[in-house]
Amino acid sequence: MTSLLTINSKIEKLKEYLSYLKSYQKSSLQELENDYTLQGAVLHYLQLTIECTIDIGELLISELKLRKPEGAREVFKILAENKILPENFAQNFSPVAGFRNIIVHEYAEVDMKKVHPFLENDLEDFEHFSQYIAEYLLKRKF
Repeated sequence: MTSLLTINSKIEKLKEYLSYLKSYQKSSLQELENDYTLQGAVLHYLQLTIECTIDIGELLISELKLRKPEGAREVFKILAENKILPENFAQNFSPVAGFRNIIVHEYAEVDMKKVHPFLENDLEDFEHFSQYIAEYLLKRKF
């Protein structure tokens, strides 16, 4: 029961962070490159959003006693292997774990030309992720 509450709490945080990111979607690449406060906010909320997905996956893996992932990318693979996420989605989504590592460890080198299209086009993947998790939890009556 504690895991379900924690997972639901993480899903709510993910949605909150996603709403912040959506408010920045209309920002141009030039604005993102020139406004360091905007850059910091976007990168921070991207990091938190990605971390929420990894945390949710790790909580499910632990609760279901699935094999332990060797890295963050593998979390999504394990969820797909166990029919929690669609295989194709997990394959396309798993690189966000690497993106999170770049934000955290190489923040000075983050290329806003790569962040901007992600901000404009890929936020819905986080919505899909939370939908897949919610559907799984409902189906399983977790």
